[in-house]
Amino acid sequence: MRGGRLLLVVLALLNMAALQPDGDPSELKKRVDAELAKAGAIAETASAEAQQAVARLASLNQQVADARHAAAQARGAVAAAEVQAAAAARTAAQAGLVRDQATARYDEVALGVREGRSRLGRFVAMTYQGGDVAQFNALVSAGSPKDLMVKISYARKIAESKKDALTELIAAERAAKTISSEAALASRAAEEASRQAKAALAEAEAARAAAERSERELSEFVRRQEGAVADAQKYRDEVVARHEEVKRESDRIAAELLAWQQAQGSTGPVLQPGARLLMPVRGWKSSDYGQRYDPYYHVWQLHAGVDIAAGGGEPIYAAADGQIASAGWRGGYGNYTCVSHGSYQGRSLSTCYAHQSKILVGVGQWVTRGQLIGRVGTTGASTGNHLHFEVRLNGSPTDPEEWLPGCLC
Repeated sequence: MRGGRLLLVVLALLNMAALQPDGDPSELKKRVDAELAKAGAIAETASAEAQQAVARLASLNQQVADARHAAAQARGAVAAAEVQAAAAARTAAQAGLVRDQATARYDEVALGVREGRSRLGRFVAMTYQGGDVAQFNALVSAGSPKDLMVKISYARKIAESKKDALTELIAAERAAKTISSEAALASRAAEEASRQAKAALAEAEAARAAAERSERELSEFVRRQEGAVADAQKYRDEVVARHEEVKRESDRIAAELLAWQQAQGSTGPVLQPGARLLMPVRGWKSSDYGQRYDPYYHVWQLHAGVDIAAGGGEPIYAAADGQIASAGWRGGYGNYTCVSHGSYQGRSLSTCYAHQSKILVGVGQWVTRGQLIGRVGTTGASTGNHLHFEVRLNGSPTDPEEWLPGCLC
């Protein structure tokens, strides 16, 4: 019922908050609520110690699942980072090779530039030292036309050599400038690739360290989970016994109601098909009707009604006209009242109200729809104020929501 469930949630959230301070509290609560919902019957029948043990186990079960997921993600991040680091290393190696090739080509053209400058420098030095005047004097002093033609041919060749040397030098310098730019770009690309490779390697190392932390956290959660399982198992006999007692109590109530209603004969109103009961208390539904399986102690238990959360002392109203068939203490149900409403499609119909702080009616008393019959409380196997409301046909529980307003208001 509501109080037990709230206790489990609070305990579980405190435990998870302590172990996972960076988690989103709303997400943690959703996950813990889902885990604890599997063991809803515990909240109604177990002792506070058993509730705490199961709450801790439920919390750790979720934490182990989360830690396994985180560890798997961390291992995936390591693999991705290692692939990225390897790719970056290959890129850096290729960029370095391009840089080295460009540098080697630059060295070759630079040698050509130096040689061209040296060759041109010799011509310049010769001219500076009077080489052109000497050529002119040689032409003037030619002894014969044939000698003159030979000397003119030599002079032309010398001039062409000077021109070729200058042309080659200009071409070599242009090539050197182009290759120098390419080499500079290749060098910068190699430096950037090397930087990225180092960054990728650092990221891979960080991912590996994070994965190792995740694995250590998972191991710690598993270790705690094993301890929590052992703690919860200590209460197995107690919890199973309480489950059985609740079932026996419900069966006793069913038998007593059926016997009482049979003793009354046909006395009482007859409800028509489709009739709706009055909402017995103002509040909100905190637990459904139905079979519950306790995954920790492996027992089934019928939650024979719906729980409606409401403040302590809030009024409880009769859901329909009828006669009080039972009123008093009923073990885990606490202060418990049942109202017989007569016949419905050949079966006797009754409503029952558990965990009251006060019972305001007595057995045999006639009540009307909407009449005050008790006050909300937390008596019996309950740790918080709420009304446990049941609808019974021939004494056996059925789903109350089939009889209440759809809005539960």
